[in-house]
Amino acid sequence: MTTVLTAPRRGRPAGQHAPRHRPPLLIGTGTLLVVLFALLGPWAAPHSPTAQLAAPFQQPDGHFLLGTDVLGRDVASRLLGGGRTIVLTALAGTAVAGAVGMTAGVLAAMVSRRLGDLMVRCVDALAALPALLIVLVLAAGFPGSDTAVVAAVGLATAPFSTRVLRAAADTVLTSGYVEAAVARGDTRRAVLRHDVLPNIAGPALVDTALRLVASLHLTATAGFLGLGQGGAAPDWGRMVSENVPGATLAATPFLAPALLLVLLSVCVGLLAGRLADMVGRGAA
Repeated sequence: MTTVLTAPRRGRPAGQHAPRHRPPLLIGTGTLLVVLFALLGPWAAPHSPTAQLAAPFQQPDGHFLLGTDVLGRDVASRLLGGGRTIVLTALAGTAVAGAVGMTAGVLAAMVSRRLGDLMVRCVDALAALPALLIVLVLAAGFPGSDTAVVAAVGLATAPFSTRVLRAAADTVLTSGYVEAAVARGDTRRAVLRHDVLPNIAGPALVDTALRLVASLHLTATAGFLGLGQGGAAPDWGRMVSENVPGATLAATPFLAPALLLVLLSVCVGLLAGRLADMVGRGAA
């Protein structure tokens, strides 16, 4: 009787499951839909978001799909019009933070070590201030200005970008191919253009996505505190604070914008995590 020996099948150890990957298409589609809802919503509003149309905290019906708010304004119309300011302000603040962080971080990496450390220490002094305090000071100094909120969000998040991008640029500058480029006579500008910037594009993209999440939180907080564009202009954060006192009468006026803020933050956060995974696999 002949015994046939077979090689053991390769597989995962018992109890170990296959890794689960977040579907990038689903994450990207969800983020795109929420952002498009925020940006294009004002054109789909059935009523004026600032007009008082009925009694305060009226329950949802055929005329007002989500009821009315504390002043009798249509909640659905304010919900459709209240996301654009948050998204645009967060994007502008992220752009400011990215520009400042990229410039300061790369410059700190390319100058002498002592001067670069001094620059980072100055940035750390700004990072020591609470982000909300920066927003409050600038927004209070320029009441009713969304530009002040953008500047505050950018200044509050830029120090972290500076540190991340300086570390990424340091890694590139100490690599062998950059040393070879310097040895053959390439100028600093050529090294920056052909070696540093292309190789820190991945970390910069991931950092920008992470800063966008922080910017969304700060922008929503500014709206909740009544900062930035004032008056009757719709804002998801302001809608939450305005309608909380009437929560026992109607939950929709404050619950709907709160859920949209959470959904927007979660989608952008998942997208940032997916980008980090992609960049990490590419670097490996």
